[in-house]
Amino acid sequence: MKRIITLSIAALFTLTISAQEKIAFVDNKRLFDAWQEKKDLEAILKKQADAHQAKRDSISRAFQVEVRKFDEEVKTLSENIRSTKYNKLMEKQQILQQYLQNEEYQLTQMSNKKLAELTTKLKEAIRQYGKENNYTFILGANEGGSVLYGKDNKDITDELIRYLNQQYKKN
Repeated sequence: MKRIITLSIAALFTLTISAQEKIAFVDNKRLFDAWQEKKDLEAILKKQADAHQAKRDSISRAFQVEVRKFDEEVKTLSENIRSTKYNKLMEKQQILQQYLQNEEYQLTQMSNKKLAELTTKLKEAIRQYGKENNYTFILGANEGGSVLYGKDNKDITDELIRYLNQQYKKN
C-alpha cells in the first residue's frame, strides 16, 4: 500500500512539474525571412553584388575593346609583334580573371560571415525571448521535420517576428 501511495505521489509530482513547462515552436524559415535586419543585410549584400557585377562588366567591355583592336590590326603586324601582343593580351586576361575571381571570393566570404553572424544573433535573440517569457523550450520547425506537428497556439513565429523587429528598431 505504501508503495502505491509513493508511486501515486511521484506521478502527481511529475504531472505538476510537466504542467508548468512552457513549450512552443517557431517556423525557422518564415522567422528568418520576415526579420527586418536580415532583409536590410540582404539589400546591402545585393547592392555590393550589383556593384561587383557592374565593375566586372566594365572591365570585360574594356578588355573586349582591346581584343577587337588587336583583331583589326593583326593582319598588318609582323609575326613577331603579333605573337608578343597576343601573349600580352592573354596575360592581361588571366590577371583580370584572377582579380575578378578574388573579388568575388572576398564578397562571398564576407556575405557568408555576415549571414553566420546574423544566424548567431537570431539564436541569441530567441534564447533571450524564451527567458523573458518563461519558456522551457522553443523548438524550431523546418523543412527537415524537427517539429512534425504542433498546435497553432504553440506557434510563436509571429510573436518572435514582432520581438526581433522591435529589438532591431531599438538598435
